[in-house]
Amino acid sequence: MNDVVDVILPCLNEAEALPWVLSRMPPGFRPIVVDNASTDDSAEIARGHGAAVVEAPQRGFGAACHTGLLAASADVVCFMDADASLDPGELPRVVAALGTRGQGMVLGRRRPSGRGAWPMHARLGNTVLARSLNRRAGTALNDLGPMRAVRRAGLLGLVLADRRFGYPLEMVLKAAAAGWTITEVDVTYRPRQGRSKVTGTVGGTVRAVRDMRRVLAEVAP
Repeated sequence: MNDVVDVILPCLNEAEALPWVLSRMPPGFRPIVVDNASTDDSAEIARGHGAAVVEAPQRGFGAACHTGLLAASADVVCFMDADASLDPGELPRVVAALGTRGQGMVLGRRRPSGRGAWPMHARLGNTVLARSLNRRAGTALNDLGPMRAVRRAGLLGLVLADRRFGYPLEMVLKAAAAGWTITEVDVTYRPRQGRSKVTGTVGGTVRAVRDMRRVLAEVAP
């Protein structure tokens, strides 16, 4: 593995959070902010803090993630939310757990810190999905964490198709089907900055769960 790790940050109107996130990026971790049709100054702020900015031509969380993956060039890539709910300073531990051989994936298991960090409706939805995933794929995961590390070439080989909120789940399902080692590392989960589009709202959580259930039904074990 080379010394640089690309960090893919899907972004929709995160102007408030990006300065904190990008200022805490560890040395050797190269941020790629994927602007998914933001209407605020997210792209300009990201560039001002030294991040590469790419535009996602298709709307959707999965579309933004995959656009970032195609733009990345490092052997190892990380994904994380750009809303300051996750600390980039924890990325080196997540990458270290990936090891140096074989195909694998490491997910950050979220540990809430601070009031409102993980609303109950979002936590319950995550628990139900994790249990469904474990039954389907034979995994033993506690969280479908948005902070994760994986080797870029192997991930491209999984040929992920979902471009909505089902993308992270499809990633784990196909990795498990391919026999990858999938592990978890505890990471701190903070109250996000700015307006939540998913976990902070019941409607956003319902949409995410619906997309993920569709992926569970469609992707072969």
